[in-house]
Amino acid sequence: MKKIIQFKLKILAKMILAKYKPDVIGITGSVGKTSAKEAVYTVLASKFNARRNIKNYNNEIGLPLTVIGVDSPGKSIFGWSAVFLKALKLILIKDVNYPRILVLEMGVDRPGDMDYLNSIVKCKIGIVTLIGPVHLEFFGSVGNIQKEKGKLISNLPKSGRAVLNYDDERVRQMSKLTEAAALAYGFDENADVRAREVIFSFSNIVNNGEFGVNEASAARLAGISFKLSYGGSTAPVLLPNVIGYAAVYAALAGAAAGVVYGLNLIEISQALRKFNSPRGRMNLINGIKNTLIIDDTYNSSPQSSIAALEIAGKVPLARGARRFVVLGDMLELGGYSEQGHKEVGRQAVKDKIDKLIAVGERARDIARGAEKAGMLADNIFHFARAEEAGKFIQERVNEGDLILVKGSQGMRMEKVVKEIMAEPLRAKELLVRQDEMWEDG
Repeated sequence: MKKIIQFKLKILAKMILAKYKPDVIGITGSVGKTSAKEAVYTVLASKFNARRNIKNYNNEIGLPLTVIGVDSPGKSIFGWSAVFLKALKLILIKDVNYPRILVLEMGVDRPGDMDYLNSIVKCKIGIVTLIGPVHLEFFGSVGNIQKEKGKLISNLPKSGRAVLNYDDERVRQMSKLTEAAALAYGFDENADVRAREVIFSFSNIVNNGEFGVNEASAARLAGISFKLSYGGSTAPVLLPNVIGYAAVYAALAGAAAGVVYGLNLIEISQALRKFNSPRGRMNLINGIKNTLIIDDTYNSSPQSSIAALEIAGKVPLARGARRFVVLGDMLELGGYSEQGHKEVGRQAVKDKIDKLIAVGERARDIARGAEKAGMLADNIFHFARAEEAGKFIQERVNEGDLILVKGSQGMRMEKVVKEIMAEPLRAKELLVRQDEMWEDG
């Protein structure tokens, strides 16, 4: 049944695209796809009729559903009938409100996935965020991942545009895969669209970097500011209520897309003020006992975990407050699993983490890496399941502590956040994987 639905969706999506001829912007990469998609959409939707994938609709089923503009009906036969009827209506009767631009995250988990997605949509613009060791269980090497994701760029028309993260050498090399013009973004001075002078602003920190008088709570982030440069022009950008360099990279991808569509830097800067990091991607959530949670529970890899730990190590804390990290298994790493987990453990020590809670069997290697790097065994804890870790932390944290929570999707680390967030009734609003299909997982 799934194969039949998949085939029908592909045919209908291709017919809709042939009829309406929207500009298709494809976004791929090992990490940062969803944030980049949101930033690109935020910038372009400020001027154009645009649509982007909702939820995690980035595969052979989700991509056509986004083209049609409907949610997945799950296992409902009547629901799928309604989807097909809507698609046929779009084909038979012209919808004058159909988007001019489709911003599509394109997920690649196995060899051949990009070929299939390219057979559905023909992208005018291809954006690649970063290449790293994810899904190695299926790809075998990072080089194979680079090759598969590079197919997005090699399939661009000559009149298209490749938007590439200049700071990642594997991504930068993809400019050789296409005759389309390349536009590079990043922090490097050779990037076309560049971020400079990034500042993390905290609302309760005074000028000397110390907390205000009698301030016991964890730092509250006011936002990230930086200078956006392109073509000799510069504009200040403020990203309110986000944390981490990943948000800046997402904003740069959005800015690059804006440049392609003729927006000036001031227009791009104003649009980016409305950018919100997707749920589970380095979001700040108030925790119990006046603590601060960095919720990075959407997914995990060694690269993204190390980046998250570096940020957690930089957040100012009140005197006596501690840094907790709760790290779950990183899945689908194949033969790189043990090494990748140990690297993350070593990074936790480097970033002066006080308490490490490992969740899952593979995460034991995070604990081993941390202990070998010098963390005291008394500060390292292990649990089999996320819920157990959440209940443990409830009893351990004190006012002003910072808690970073991260792990692969299959570890359901958002359950830890739900246990320790100050307002658990807002879980459906703030956390990932809160809809019905995940409730019993």
